[in-house]
Amino acid sequence: MGEFELIARYFTRPVRRAALGVGDDCALLLPAAGMQLAVSSDMLVAGRHFFADVAPHRLGHKALAVNLSDLAACGARPLAFTLALALPRIDEPWLEGFARGLLALADAHGCELVGGDTTQGPLNICITVFGEVPAGQALLRSNARPGDDIYVSGNLGDARLALLALQGQLALPAERLERARQRLEQPAPRLALGQALRGIASSAVDISDGLLGDLGHILQASGVGARIDTRSTMGLIAESAYETCATCAGSPLDPELVQQCTLAGGDDYELAFTAAPALRAAVAAAAQASATPVTRIGLVQARPGLRLVDAQGQPVRQRYASFDHFASPAPTP
Repeated sequence: MGEFELIARYFTRPVRRAALGVGDDCALLLPAAGMQLAVSSDMLVAGRHFFADVAPHRLGHKALAVNLSDLAACGARPLAFTLALALPRIDEPWLEGFARGLLALADAHGCELVGGDTTQGPLNICITVFGEVPAGQALLRSNARPGDDIYVSGNLGDARLALLALQGQLALPAERLERARQRLEQPAPRLALGQALRGIASSAVDISDGLLGDLGHILQASGVGARIDTRSTMGLIAESAYETCATCAGSPLDPELVQQCTLAGGDDYELAFTAAPALRAAVAAAAQASATPVTRIGLVQARPGLRLVDAQGQPVRQRYASFDHFASPAPTP
């Protein structure tokens, strides 16, 4: 099978909203009147972002999910995406599974595959996604204000637990490992919540490298600081994690490990966002409308810096480092 047959068999589909899709030198998109284009690119590299034995349908799902999560953080609705794929060789069963996972998530969110590229080389996946958002309504990182509440969607930490277990640093029963691994390999982009937060959230970011690191992007862009209540963040890890590690060596989950996973674990693809206290009811309504739980975890402050406090309001001295692509060790063996 050659390159163009590969594209035709696995990645060519009719488009409904784009003016022109796969097959020409460029795709043509038609955002609706009064809309701005939201564009984001993400790359997944074998041995850096995923394990070699990951199921191909899960890898296809995640490759698009991490991009859709960026659109969610912007409050945008997906339109289309392009796929650049480097393959060591043509493996048809792998391609079938990868395309199935990729396109199932695309169909679920009405996001059309409109172009890209393929080549031979080390396995590498790069997706660029396009969305639309009403002009002037995009959620940005730069609008957080002192006094704003800080929220997080869903649960954090499961992906990090799975990573530790797969690296042999933590023993998890098979059933519990599968639950955590699904969160690592098939994250759910919070698109409905992001769109529901337009006009409510003052800022937003998706949590890819760890809560504290990604929240730091909001603080830096907005020129503010924050206080985080670690009592709230302890509750962000899924209850199943406590059940899981209660069976590990007959001891409960170490609270310090909980904090590490929730505050700096990464690969969660939840949303962290800020909103004025007067809009707490509106935040709750957005969460309900999008069927997405949210937790208030802290407060934006005028003084720069990120401060953690414990149940007694005392400073937490422990340092938590989020993932950095050039400073952190590779997450996979």
